[in-house]
Amino acid sequence: MYHPNRSRRAFLRHSTTLTALLALGGHRLATAQPIAGSLRILCSGPAGSIPDIIARRYAEQLAGRFAGGAVVDNRVGAAGQIAVGALKQASPDGTTILLAQGAIATVYPYLYAKLAYDPAVDLKPVSMAVETTLGLAVGPGVPDSVVTLRDLVDWTRRNPALANYGSPGIGTLPHLLGAVFFREAQVESQHVAYQGGPPAIVDLMGGRLSMLILPEGLLRQHHATGKLRVLATSGATRSAYMPEVATFVEQGFPDVVMREWFAFFMPGGTSAQVVETTSQSIRQSAAHRPLIATLGEAGMVAGASTPTALADRIAVEQRYWQKVMRTTGIRAE
Repeated sequence: MYHPNRSRRAFLRHSTTLTALLALGGHRLATAQPIAGSLRILCSGPAGSIPDIIARRYAEQLAGRFAGGAVVDNRVGAAGQIAVGALKQASPDGTTILLAQGAIATVYPYLYAKLAYDPAVDLKPVSMAVETTLGLAVGPGVPDSVVTLRDLVDWTRRNPALANYGSPGIGTLPHLLGAVFFREAQVESQHVAYQGGPPAIVDLMGGRLSMLILPEGLLRQHHATGKLRVLATSGATRSAYMPEVATFVEQGFPDVVMREWFAFFMPGGTSAQVVETTSQSIRQSAAHRPLIATLGEAGMVAGASTPTALADRIAVEQRYWQKVMRTTGIRAE
């Protein structure tokens, strides 16, 4: 799977340097002359979802830039495309920004035959926000004897009518990770798309869903209490938040390595000056210790970037996903 080592090293150099510099002056964020009006942060996920958590933590930091503060506007559905549509209709005056999964710019152009937007025209990269590892979990619908991915593959073969897995929506990275994993395992599993992670977790714990793939931050608490069982995480190495869980790689699936990331975008017509000013504020926010700690508790690593670094990462991943879609044949209507 995706190993953007060269791009990631460059991104980390940008981010590390910026974070170190901005941490010294991050307290100035709320004391700058406030901008008239308020900031609207469009969010691609519902309340309680990973995007919602990210958007609200950053909103707390960015509110001081605007006289009217900052508000999170949840626009849920179509795996983030409804939120993108709202961004397209927004004025490019710096008062509206989108927090969404990177897939809206990297995956969707090759997953969907038609999109209601053009990433190159309608999305202005502003800054990275966070990265996180995905986890594959099972609930009470899968026997307790299933403790490894190989056990899960065997159970899936024996119970094709029960073999389904949920994700936050078609085209999200959890959906694609599942598609790639089950393809490599050479078993069939029906995908069930949800509007965000929380309702999928309810169905998994209620036995109405057998398997679920989500960012690990949404699964960790329930895994710790035994309400669900995380069988694998998707990083190249074990997660620092769930070190007891083996990776896909360790369990015999070396190509199943993915990290979900979320970023900020502005309307396509936004000026370079407004984009850069907003990006600077986000980079200051990402260096704020309470934000880092709060997102860390949810299993996420805060990490901002320059607009250029984000655009470069998008370009690298677009080439990767174009190849994946061509070789796997995965498509969505």
